[in-house]
Amino acid sequence: MKSFIQDVQIFKEYHERFPSHGYRWLNAKIRLDEGLVMSDQRAHRCCKFAGIQSKTKHYRYRKSGIPSRVFPNLMLAGVNVDGPLQCVVSDMTAFRINNVYHELTLYMDLWNNEILTYALSARKGDRMTYINGLNSLIELKKMNPDIEMILHTDQGSVYASKEFNEVLPLFNITRSMSRAGTPTDNAAMESINGWIKEEMKLDFHLTGDNVEHEIDEYIRFYNEERPAYALNYLTPKQYRMLYQKV
Repeated sequence: MKSFIQDVQIFKEYHERFPSHGYRWLNAKIRLDEGLVMSDQRAHRCCKFAGIQSKTKHYRYRKSGIPSRVFPNLMLAGVNVDGPLQCVVSDMTAFRINNVYHELTLYMDLWNNEILTYALSARKGDRMTYINGLNSLIELKKMNPDIEMILHTDQGSVYASKEFNEVLPLFNITRSMSRAGTPTDNAAMESINGWIKEEMKLDFHLTGDNVEHEIDEYIRFYNEERPAYALNYLTPKQYRMLYQKV
């Protein structure tokens, strides 16, 4: 019984730090940090005993829209992503810290959900978050010239602009776009955007005193310390390193 109570206490401590997550994620995070291995059934018992529940919201997507007329939706063709940098997805998410508006544009590797590049702005509608993030992605692509990369986004005005798209063929990057009004066509990115806002609010308690540094620290946590269900509760970095060893 003493061991069970100790396990409950560990879950309570981690839930206080990461209230946006449920028992499976907390179990994976405890295993990653503490080396404490327990079954999901025991983790569920601990959390139920302690009254622990995720405080995050659940997101619903709208019905499918009409096909894109800007670039074809290659995701509908069932793209086989079996290695890094083969398919990158991007989106912008907006949030407030101490009533100050911010926009964060992310570029994420669909293979392991690793955030490759990102850009932040406190200006509403700042197109440079998209462009700066893209420029950083192109620099990364230059180091991997032989990889055929797909870049998938929604039909936002910046993503559809000439400035954004005219250089991509020079670096072997193929464009793909979601159908209009169809977030499910970029479901992985939409899901990550939702989780990021919840975690920044509930778990990291961003102050806004140095928001650039705080976002940098969160992205580092996301890539290196945050277990992901889709990766069998490895972090994106762990998943990539295992692939590189094979």
